[in-house]
Amino acid sequence: MPQYLLNIIQPVGEVPPPEDLEPVMRDLAALNEEMKAAGVWVFAAALHQPEATTVVRADGDGVLVTDGPYAEGTEFVGGFDLIEAADLDEALAWAGKLAGVLGGLAVEVRPVAQSF
Repeated sequence: MPQYLLNIIQPVGEVPPPEDLEPVMRDLAALNEEMKAAGVWVFAAALHQPEATTVVRADGDGVLVTDGPYAEGTEFVGGFDLIEAADLDEALAWAGKLAGVLGGLAVEVRPVAQSF
């Protein structure tokens, strides 16, 4: 079955206060349970803000290590779900549910080209 990455796009900045974040996290956990029950859920994770990023590039025979994100921006991938869906339409339906739980954050749907 094809896999799809549902990237949660969020603004760079302060994490919402617990009173705002806790209901979202509770609804997100419920959606992940719904995905598991439907047999589409593979994996999910939250990511740190971009300042926690380290970029590693090949540089001749060595590597160049730099702090910070690959590209500067006002938004970043703050988390993701990896799902297995019959087709893009099903993946988009799950992404719509995820976007609804996240209260207006965008969800980028990207097909997985190949698993290793």
